[in-house]
Amino acid sequence: MVMVILAEEISLMSLWPIGVIHTPYKKRDDIPRQGRLSSEICEIEVFPEYVPGLKDIEQCTHLFILFWLHLGDRSKLIGVPPHDGREHGVFATRSPSRPNPIALDIVELLEAKGNRLKVKGMDALDGSILLDIKPYSAEMDCIPDARIAWQNKEKSCG
Repeated sequence: MVMVILAEEISLMSLWPIGVIHTPYKKRDDIPRQGRLSSEICEIEVFPEYVPGLKDIEQCTHLFILFWLHLGDRSKLIGVPPHDGREHGVFATRSPSRPNPIALDIVELLEAKGNRLKVKGMDALDGSILLDIKPYSAEMDCIPDARIAWQNKEKSCG
């Protein structure tokens, strides 16, 4: 349970694990810089009580996977991306160390069987806690002219 202070009133925010992520990455050094750079097949295990939420998921080719970065340093506000070498605020990076260590991967769904999803494109440590799954839509989620200026790379999803 996490306490959040909003407009001078204290409220509680609760997150419930909905599953666990199984990957070949046993330690932080094993994890690829970005999941989409990996061809490893990983498995997402959804807890039985949440299986009804998987109805029609096999109709999705790609998914957003939100998970908890349990080894992230929650006190860091500045990070140095490995490909850049300069300091940036963690909210301008994809550092696993941040106040709320929530990760977001876009994965390719290869198979959905019962409470298990086989996916490609994860960069989660084996045993990471699954927080949520959402369908990825190229039509709604792709913003071709989105940029991170300090990365100085021209890429498009469209």
